[in-house]
Amino acid sequence: MATGAASANLEDVPSLDLMSELLRRMKCSSKPDKRLILIGPPGSGKGTQSPIIKDEYCLCHLATGDMLRAAVAAKTPLGVKAKEAMDKGELVSDDLVVGIIDEALQKPSCQKGFILDGFPRTVVQAQKLDEMLEKKGAKVDKVLNFAVDDLILEERITGRWIHPASGRSYHTKFAPPKVPGVDDVTGEPLIQRKDDTAAVLKSRLEAFHKQTEPVIDYYSKKSIVANLHAEKPPKEVTAEVQKVLS
Repeated sequence: MATGAASANLEDVPSLDLMSELLRRMKCSSKPDKRLILIGPPGSGKGTQSPIIKDEYCLCHLATGDMLRAAVAAKTPLGVKAKEAMDKGELVSDDLVVGIIDEALQKPSCQKGFILDGFPRTVVQAQKLDEMLEKKGAKVDKVLNFAVDDLILEERITGRWIHPASGRSYHTKFAPPKVPGVDDVTGEPLIQRKDDTAAVLKSRLEAFHKQTEPVIDYYSKKSIVANLHAEKPPKEVTAEVQKVLS
């Protein structure tokens, strides 16, 4: 069915792309399966590390927000249900989100395992995720806890300034523009994202601690949590992640 259509089109794929994909799959076939959860407050560096982990271990990256939007757009049965809930202004139920994760795990790109980001946010969600994986004879291997002191996060996030037209980002302390407040290339003014203010960060951190610390405790009891020193520079955090996962 679909495979016939796909193979007919393979002749249109440049050889170089085919070769690199074949080499990638050969490299991947020897990698151990890994099912990972990334937990950490905003600004803790999950977004920097997850693509590195994804490529290194040939995992699929499951960002639940994006997956929900994709399921809604594709009008999958679960997507239709999710849209009904959203249209009513309700939260999408945990069972629905777990169902959408379950669906995503059928994809070839998830064969070697996954990185879950932004889920589970509550202990109930963690339990439902575990039940779903158990039915597949699988389980979460590691929970990477990107631990950073709130004060460091405040400095990281409230120091971020963006050049809206190009997306170039600066940091007053770590990567300042040549002239304060203006873009290096165009000389246009920089702006700060609404989410990047101290007040917004404070409420996001409060919510994070309240909801998520119990999730870390839940997985700690299973002895699968690795606490990372996420305040370190990104390269050092990458090295730490690789040590934990080797």
